[in-house]
Amino acid sequence: MDTDELAAWLRLALTPGVGSVSARKLLAAWGSPQAVFQQSQSALCQVVTRAQAQALCTEPPDWRAQSEATERWLDAAPAGAGRRLVTLGDRTYPAALLATADPPLMLFLLGRVDLLDTAERKAPAPTDQGRAGNGWPGRAVAVVGSRNPTPQGRQDAEQFARALCLAGCTIVSGLALGTDGAAHQGALQAAAESGAAPQLATIAVIGTGIDRVYPSQHRELAHRITECGLIVSEYPLGSAPLAANFPKRNRLIAGLSQGVLVVEAALRSGSLITARLAGEQGKDVFAIPGSIHSPLSHGCHALIRTGAKLVESARDVLEELHWPTATTAAVADYQEQSEATSAHPDGAAALLRALGSDPASLDALQARTGLDTATLQARLLELELAGEVGRLPGGLFQRVARA
Repeated sequence: MDTDELAAWLRLALTPGVGSVSARKLLAAWGSPQAVFQQSQSALCQVVTRAQAQALCTEPPDWRAQSEATERWLDAAPAGAGRRLVTLGDRTYPAALLATADPPLMLFLLGRVDLLDTAERKAPAPTDQGRAGNGWPGRAVAVVGSRNPTPQGRQDAEQFARALCLAGCTIVSGLALGTDGAAHQGALQAAAESGAAPQLATIAVIGTGIDRVYPSQHRELAHRITECGLIVSEYPLGSAPLAANFPKRNRLIAGLSQGVLVVEAALRSGSLITARLAGEQGKDVFAIPGSIHSPLSHGCHALIRTGAKLVESARDVLEELHWPTATTAAVADYQEQSEATSAHPDGAAALLRALGSDPASLDALQARTGLDTATLQARLLELELAGEVGRLPGGLFQRVARA
């Protein structure tokens, strides 16, 4: 788009008191942002409130600076990563979001935007469920969960994402700490294993301006995502990580996906918001069951009670979505994998059996095994270093299924 069109879209988005619903009414009436701002206040009042019409006739205070900054951002794409601003009127705007109740006026994209163009040029076959029709992936699964997952939850998120990505799915998540980060990592691992492929490995929908990385611990992860996926934001450049932004961006995570997988979640969590939004959009919701003693299982169990599909492997997700895959090894059942564990040192197998699948305290393990404290702690440390036991808050230990 040219400079004037870009400025008009930004002005419409930045006008105080004019949300996306009113903006869409204005666009429906006059066709483009430039045409909207050519109208008189009395004409605008026929579509929006008087206060909104007055605001539209006044330049937003940071509009010109934002327009200049956006132009500079678009022109300064780093090597290996593309930048794009797509609006409701663009051919590459994700069709899946147009079907939602509140599609954003514009989306900032950073990463492999070239894959959108490549996919769009390929006309999908009538039975091809892998394309959305305008370049965005038609086989996309959101993987969401707790920001403070258990070791098992973190591993489940990473390995489900890896298996689904190897089977040809794009993984959508929110770049948050915990489950989101693990899901992106799993997709990136799959992309590295499969080599270059004409699909987006992962999409990170963020709650800040796209020129900011939040949390800062994920700066390197964000850079890796741009190499084989996309970072997406509806917020203007420089937007801070406001608390209200993150529940709002969850509708985009649900909207860009054909199904939402909840790995671990408390009863009050953003993951359940994403699941609810997906259900309202007619999408499939999946949940991994967990221990009845873990608070992070309660949200998943509540979803299952209200109709979410209980899943134990990536194959369950693919079958429920009716997505066939030739990558059988990528979606192998986790129970089969965990049974094929390597030999353990003397006493370790017995300790793992005593630990079971639920979190247990040191005292409980001593009672079950009869080991003295020093021996028990040494064996737990060995298993922890081997990645087979995770340490939880409150002095608890939990077995981690091997992949």
